[in-house]
Amino acid sequence: MRVNFSVNPVPMNETLIYHVPALLQASIDGLNIRPEGMYVDVTFGGGGHARKIVEQLKGKGRLYGFDQDADAEKNILPNKQFTFIRGNFRYLTNFMDWEGVKELDGLLADLGVSSHHFDDETRGFSFRFEGELDMRMNKRAGKTAAEILNTYAEEALADVFYLYGELRSSRGIARAVVQARNTKKIQTIPDFLEILKPFFGREKEKKYLAQAFQALRIEVNGEMDALKEMLEQAGQLLKPGGRMVVITYHSLEDRLVKNFFKTGNFEGEIKKDFYGNIHSPFQTINNKVIVPDEEEIRQNPRSRSAKLRIVEKL
Repeated sequence: MRVNFSVNPVPMNETLIYHVPALLQASIDGLNIRPEGMYVDVTFGGGGHARKIVEQLKGKGRLYGFDQDADAEKNILPNKQFTFIRGNFRYLTNFMDWEGVKELDGLLADLGVSSHHFDDETRGFSFRFEGELDMRMNKRAGKTAAEILNTYAEEALADVFYLYGELRSSRGIARAVVQARNTKKIQTIPDFLEILKPFFGREKEKKYLAQAFQALRIEVNGEMDALKEMLEQAGQLLKPGGRMVVITYHSLEDRLVKNFFKTGNFEGEIKKDFYGNIHSPFQTINNKVIVPDEEEIRQNPRSRSAKLRIVEKL
């Protein structure tokens, strides 16, 4: 779905409440914005990064903002050079074709889950609440976290917790889930927490609970596959000299981005030319990953794990 700037915008103070963007200025600087260029923010959310981008555009310059969450539409920017696209960024090329865009000057992706999602007790993203286990970014489609817990085979559940949560007790958790659902359907966050309780000691309880919830969220939303598809399409759409700026928050997505930026593939397989030079479609702009300073972390604790990587298309 495509929405122009005429949709009722949200006031600035409400946008900030929705989500405080991490590494804001560093990511905008990394895009090296050309005023009449073509840009995409594939994770629009509260519009924090997008607002900074459109401030620098003029003439034919344009920004497309992607988000599959209907809530993000409330934050649409009142700017004629901005277009909101309600959709998953894994369909980047399809939507750009529809818009008649063949090349991009830059693309930004802030892969973190927004504060809005974590703080909304009805969405099921946080173990702090007692709501339903949903976790869908797009509430109009897909299986909920509860449906996955109640229908996946034990081996498949173990894979989810091990691959996406990096939990050593993944097999035990999967077995406990299957045993619990044979007695009672797993519907709410407290239902899931009761199953997890025996596996995590008090000293690291929050860390392991976060990993378990992360694993379910990634599976619900197909995040790893969507990320791969988006990065490949972005690499094809970027014109020579175009920039790709990506902010990651956990090791799984960061590894994919790091490998792709360095080698052009997700396995990190280095290919060299006849002279021994590494063959890659990109040139790294920041040789050292950019992270928040102490002041940003103090003001926005959720930015603590953010890592910013920037590349330019060769």
